[in-house]
Parts: sequence; C-alpha cells; structure tokens
Amino acid sequence: MRFTRHSLALAALTLAAAAQAQISGNTVKVGVLTDMAGPYSGMGGAGSVVAAKMAIDDCLKAECKGMKIEVVSADHQNKADIAATKAREWLDRDGVDAIADITNSAAALAVQKLVREKGGIAMYSGPATTRLTDEDCAENGFHWMFDTYSSASGAAAALTKNGDKSWYFVTVDYAFGHSLEKDASEMVKANGGTVLGSVRHPLNASDFSSFILQAQNSKAQVIGLANGAQDTVNAIKAAREFGITGEKGQKVASLLMFLTDVHSLGLRQAQGLMFSEGFYWDMDDKARAFAARFEKLHKGYKPTMVQAGVYSSVLHYLKSVAAAKSDDSKVVAQKMRELPIDDPVMRNASIRPDGRVIHDMYLFQVKAPNESKGAWDYYKTVSTIPADVAFKPLAQSACPLVKK
Repeated sequence: MRFTRHSLALAALTLAAAAQAQISGNTVKVGVLTDMAGPYSGMGGAGSVVAAKMAIDDCLKAECKGMKIEVVSADHQNKADIAATKAREWLDRDGVDAIADITNSAAALAVQKLVREKGGIAMYSGPATTRLTDEDCAENGFHWMFDTYSSASGAAAALTKNGDKSWYFVTVDYAFGHSLEKDASEMVKANGGTVLGSVRHPLNASDFSSFILQAQNSKAQVIGLANGAQDTVNAIKAAREFGITGEKGQKVASLLMFLTDVHSLGLRQAQGLMFSEGFYWDMDDKARAFAARFEKLHKGYKPTMVQAGVYSSVLHYLKSVAAAKSDDSKVVAQKMRELPIDDPVMRNASIRPDGRVIHDMYLFQVKAPNESKGAWDYYKTVSTIPADVAFKPLAQSACPLVKK
C-alpha cells in the first residue's frame, strides 16, 4: 500500500482528534482554590496560582504537548461553605477537572466530600488534617506535601527525645489545629513526654497575650504552637514580648512553619525555631532552579512548600491525563497512582492506596542572623526524615481503601 504525504498527515490528525475526543470539552481545566487575602495567603494564595501555571507550562513543553489546558482560581475565604459552593460550580457548570491547593483543613474536608460524590480530582497541598487520607479518604483525593502527622514527627519528636518532656499547646480552634495537637501529643507521649494542657484560639487571632500567658503559667518546658501562618507569626511575637525563651526554661516550638512566616518574623525573632517541612528552595540544585523561576514570576518571593506542592501535584495530574488520554477522574486517579512522581520538588515520592503522597521530610532549624549568607537563606538542615517514617503508617489507617 502506498502512503502519500497527505494521507499520512490526515492519519496523524485523525489520531490526534481521537485522543482529544477523550478530553471533555477538548480542554483540561485546573482550579486553584486557595486563601487569597487571609492568614494563609502568603503560603498559598497568588503564589499557588503561579505554581500551577508553571506546571502547565512545563507539561505543555513535554508530555502535554498539543493539549489545551486552562487554570482558574478562587478565594475560599477560609470558609468550608464557600469552598464547597465554588467547587460545586466548577465541577457542575464550568468544566473544571481538578482542584488544587485548598489551604484550609475545613475547606478541604468539604471539597473531599463533594468530589467523592461528584467526581473530579482533588489535590491538597495546603491543608494539614490527616482525615483527608484517613477516615475521610477518597479514590480521587490526593494529599501532597505535608500533614499534621509529618509535622509532629519533626519538632515534637526531636525536642522530646532531647529532654524537653513537658508540653502545653496553643491551638487554633478548628479541624487543622485539633489534628495537629492530637498528633503532636501522641508523638510527645510516645517519646516519654507529658502534655500538661492546651488553650484554643480562633483562626486569624490578632491578640495572643492571654493564650501565651496561660501557656507560660503552665510551667511546661515547651509551648507547642498548633497553628499556622499568620497565627504562628503573631503567637511567636507575643511569646517574645513575654520574654519566653530557652534561657528562662521554656521553649516555643512551631509545629508547622512556612518560609513566608520566617520571612515575616525576621531571623532575629525566628532564630532557633525547629520544625519539619517537605521542601526548601535551597536544598539542592533542582530545587534552586525551580525557586529561581518562581521568584521571577512572584514578586521576588521564594516558594513555600505549599506552593511547591501545587506545582508538583498539578504537573503529576497533567502527566497522568496525557498518559491516560482522558480526563475521566476514575481513569486519571488510577494513572496517578501508577506513574512515578518526578519533578524538581519531591524526593523519593510515591502515592499510597489512601491517597497520601509520601516523600522525604526534613527537620530544619532557623539560622541566626550571623549565619545567613543573604536573602531567603533562612534554614539549616538538622536531619532527613525518610518517606516511610515521616507519615502515618498504613497499618494505623482508618481509610476504607486500605486493605487490612
């Protein structure tokens, strides 16, 4: 049989059209649902949208070449009902295939319930509650980067092992804070420590004086901050004002810290703090190259681990769509579990049956001002927490997707 140039070109177009026909609306749409102006906007927010766009650009140059991909974004205002309403609109009306970030545990749990019922893919890099891969897990829900267990396995375990045995928690009063306090308390007790009590505060609290005073009066060796972002920053500032330092017998341990928090505090106030993270811009050459690109696109800021997680999750999702030649959520969810995670952000990463993305975590300590060599040079690595240790063991999971 003789093939002409025209017939070969026609055959190629036919194959491309057949593949494209498996993509609903001929376009893959990714929605970034985040906190655009509230306490978590620094770690996520506009930077998460930038990270998603970077992932799209990178995939279009390789596996996704020829595909039509769009990104949309919205502010959930840290309210579960707003998050659920926007996610429903995206899935029902706007043809959004996947939702990323969702920086708030209550908002994330609302979205998880929705995608379990309606389909679509959810990829969480901003919320921390372990419920997303435990009792509230979903076949089409994936938890990237960190959670309350991996955060607690860093500072809480290290400090308790080193002799700081008594703890008192200052906890933000919603799903994230409750989960972080619970996981940290269990880590403290598992390493021979005791929990003397806790006090809870509202999200985005402006005055931490009374909460820090209660923690100080407990006489605990460690005041554990079971909160995040601006709440953590405000709590640390209040602790400094009350003169709580290691020299006076009490330490402040931030159980969840982000690069933007340290940037906001400055090294003078943040120095010595220990916490675990899944990504730091200066940890190797691949991370530095990724961060340099991000910095140019996001007002000179280096990426947080949340924003890095958005990049990684969106890129892996798009690679999976390209490999599956479909945006059907069931097909893509399976493909996401099959394909290796390979990007500038994650190390030794894989997806478990419960949707938890496990990978190496790192215990960092904030440098003193005289140790920093320049802008954004804030962390020194204390230790690496291997992927199979950093996250809650599958044997302890309440996820119905996990075979016992």
